[in-house]
Amino acid sequence: MGTAPIKLAVLVSGNGSNFQAIIDAIEAGRIPNTRVACLISNKSEAFALERARKHNVKTIVLDHKAYPNRQAYDTALVELLRQHEVDLVILAGFMRLLSPIMIDAFPNAIMNIHPALLPAFPGLDAQQQAFDYGVRYTGCTVHFVDNGTDTGPIILQSVVPVLGSDTIESLTQRIHGEEHRTYVEAVRLFCAGRLKVEGRKVIINE
Repeated sequence: MGTAPIKLAVLVSGNGSNFQAIIDAIEAGRIPNTRVACLISNKSEAFALERARKHNVKTIVLDHKAYPNRQAYDTALVELLRQHEVDLVILAGFMRLLSPIMIDAFPNAIMNIHPALLPAFPGLDAQQQAFDYGVRYTGCTVHFVDNGTDTGPIILQSVVPVLGSDTIESLTQRIHGEEHRTYVEAVRLFCAGRLKVEGRKVIINE
């Protein structure tokens, strides 16, 4: 008897390209003994739902507008995730701030990807922030989620040079390419039991 597979839940609001990269990696055997238990979206029109259906992943629409506040929504979200016995929650373009109700339920088990090299340029429009600032290098950061805004312990980062010929569109596209690769690797390390959080640092065990 093998060990039970690691169960992921993916939270999305839109296109879901990072979900696509992760599910492709799982199906190709690059993230072994892992499956996506469910994909949850707060928007019924999110294209990610269609992506999930094509891979026979259970889809759930949990509309935030049906709840009086963030706390009530997160309480319902936690209940759903526990029903599916989720080990790791993946934020893949989920355009909702999480309350302590959600974060405390899954300590060091909620991952997010941010399109900049944190702690630089947190929050929204990170690519535009970096581009306007005139940095020579930017990139993406996979981190565990805590109660701050993009302040959780950093797991992996990838660097993307800013070229003199770049537009915000071309820079964003190259960052997205690195996001897919980096997010898959971070999920692989978690599912292999190789990540340990010590204070602000994430230790990657050999």
